[in-house]
Amino acid sequence: MVLDILNKKRNGEELEYKELDYFFNGYLSGDIKDYQMSSLLMAMCINGLTDEEIFCLTKIFVDSGDVLDFSKDVGVLVDKHSTGGIGDKTTLIIAPIVASCGVKVVKMSGKGLGYTGGTIDKLESIPGYNVKLTEKEIIKQVKDIGVVITSQTKNLVPMDKAIYSLRDVTGTVSSIGLIASSIMSKKIASGADKIVIDLKVGDGALINNMEDAKKLEEMMIKIGKIYNREVSVIINDMNTPLGYNIGNALEVLEAIDVLQGKEKDTHLVDVCFELASQMISMGKGISKREALKEVIDSIDSGRAYDKFVELVTRQGGDLSKIKIAKKTKNIRAYKSGTIKVIDALEIGKLSVKLGAGKEKLDDKIDYGVGIKLNKQLGDKVRKGELLATLYVNGDVKINNIKEMFKIN
Repeated sequence: MVLDILNKKRNGEELEYKELDYFFNGYLSGDIKDYQMSSLLMAMCINGLTDEEIFCLTKIFVDSGDVLDFSKDVGVLVDKHSTGGIGDKTTLIIAPIVASCGVKVVKMSGKGLGYTGGTIDKLESIPGYNVKLTEKEIIKQVKDIGVVITSQTKNLVPMDKAIYSLRDVTGTVSSIGLIASSIMSKKIASGADKIVIDLKVGDGALINNMEDAKKLEEMMIKIGKIYNREVSVIINDMNTPLGYNIGNALEVLEAIDVLQGKEKDTHLVDVCFELASQMISMGKGISKREALKEVIDSIDSGRAYDKFVELVTRQGGDLSKIKIAKKTKNIRAYKSGTIKVIDALEIGKLSVKLGAGKEKLDDKIDYGVGIKLNKQLGDKVRKGELLATLYVNGDVKINNIKEMFKIN
């Protein structure tokens, strides 16, 4: 039956629910091997998935574990999910902003996928931060302080955890159907009533063109309707890294700068304010303009940063103990001019090479390494001027500066 299913999908035919159920649950139980599942995932990436296959997969993912319902305990919950991008630390910024404005947030996040960093990896760079809360701990914390950021509970969509890890190292992260099923199964199972999707598009994202982005947007809204969830999708550019810092501990430090109002008028800040405003608007039933005023006030008053500190402290983290690599290497401009391109994909590849992400399933992440950009798109530079600083824990050779930074 395994070969029949593989051949059927390889030939571009639609798989039935019972076939998908057999294969995916077989993988979860260990009866289907890594190489067999990798073959099916690759066939799905190459030939695509029909709407019905995506709906079936989402159901199989959701049904693989617990489905949480916090409504009777904490009321309406608003969640946000990003499809990932280079330097994307938006959750660390948005969750405390939204919670400080009185909208409860339970955010169950994942680890990195491909060249994009994961929120859980970033939080694990904070010594002591507990990313493995139980359902009881989640409910108590959201009641007490209004915000939780944790990894998926042990029995929440275990199917996605297994498939997610395999996709990361088999070149199968870009399938629209697999992305939709992965995202929406987690959101549905984690108990969110209203969901804001931050859909990144560009060279540094899982989706690199607007046509696919629109398809993914449409599919996630369709899945939301089936499960009676209100879904709002905001499409954001990811051709350039989001913010100045790329790398786990470095991104936590930049998130702190934004929450303290030290970083203003950047693309990162604009994206975070838009997403937070949408979440507050949906959560409170107010206009986005009114919600934006609340977002700005939460930063200016210090409430957003205070909520972040409360969140980290409550989950055992110690911000004073964050460490970044002591050894640095500078990248300097090879000529004078204006920066026309900061290639997110090339920057992402470099961050993984430094150790900030995984190339193989069993790789360990170095939380202290990464890249700090000194310039942004459109800035003028002189030859020899500092473009970026690498934080490293070993020797690294940079041969593609002209690919990462294009200067005209």
